[in-house]
Amino acid sequence: MGHNILIGIGAGLVSALLFGVLLKGTGLAITLYLLAPLPILIVGLGWSQRAALAAAATGSLVLMAVIQPFMGLAFAAYIALPAWWLAYLALLGRETEAGLEWYPTGRLLGWIAATAALAFISIAVLSSPNYAAYEAQLQKLSHTLVESRSPAPRPAAARQTPPAEAGEAAPDAAQEDGAEVTRDELADAFATVVPALAAHGLAMLLTFYLWAAARIVRISGRLMRPWPDLPSTKMPRTCLGALATAFVLSFAPGYAGVLGVALVGAFTAVFALQGLAAFHDRSRGRPGRALMLFGMYVVLFVTQGIALIALTLFGLADTVLDRRRPKASVPKGPAAP
Repeated sequence: MGHNILIGIGAGLVSALLFGVLLKGTGLAITLYLLAPLPILIVGLGWSQRAALAAAATGSLVLMAVIQPFMGLAFAAYIALPAWWLAYLALLGRETEAGLEWYPTGRLLGWIAATAALAFISIAVLSSPNYAAYEAQLQKLSHTLVESRSPAPRPAAARQTPPAEAGEAAPDAAQEDGAEVTRDELADAFATVVPALAAHGLAMLLTFYLWAAARIVRISGRLMRPWPDLPSTKMPRTCLGALATAFVLSFAPGYAGVLGVALVGAFTAVFALQGLAAFHDRSRGRPGRALMLFGMYVVLFVTQGIALIALTLFGLADTVLDRRRPKASVPKGPAAP
């Protein structure tokens, strides 16, 4: 037990270092920052959830003491606790008549969505406890991004237009006003969906982190659960109710509405992953499967994620209809329940 805790403390120090280098602001620093959850997940999956909890606590306390309290709290809310929680869930199991039943990967996806949304809202509240300040910062960021993407109106001296007749509005002035209104509306719309986009991306990253950490631990021979049959992953239908509840909550005022928007974004991400698993599962045993999968991933890459919308709809339909292949036709293996 003590050995595991010491390993957890070491992992927490490494994770805190990877997180702290973000202050450098360089490309290498950002790359190292993205690796910060892995040490906690690795000790959680390979040693114990207590070691992961020791890593989370160590990293948070060190950042609070060495840099500033906000950094420690941000690390705990956005990196450490989500990593510990997912490692804990992944190793949950219960004894049944058929043997040891491990926590289903479909439920893990649902918890990944909830964890990503809660991590985002935690950072938002820590950064701006006052919702009005948060909204003002988000609006400013959105307007900056929109203005950087759209060309600025031409200066008056550069325009060559005939003088307007009496009673007629200057056409360039009217166009400028219309363009400004369009940019403002676009910025407002973007500010509304930022929580969804952020939670969507974080849910994808958390899924990748959990998979990568499990692969690393499996290679070392320390993974305590059998490798699950990922294509057979099926999210429970309760996740559909959670998505519907999140959509209703997104219309609430204040941070409650922000949480709803973040949940919608996170759940659309995991339903896209559900669609990806369903595609892998339904293509098993079919001729040309390798070419089909290769084509799908090429489309995902070329469209820069736009095809994720189709995968999300496929994942939703797969969860609603539950028309997977018969279990007898699926190759046997250490499939997760």
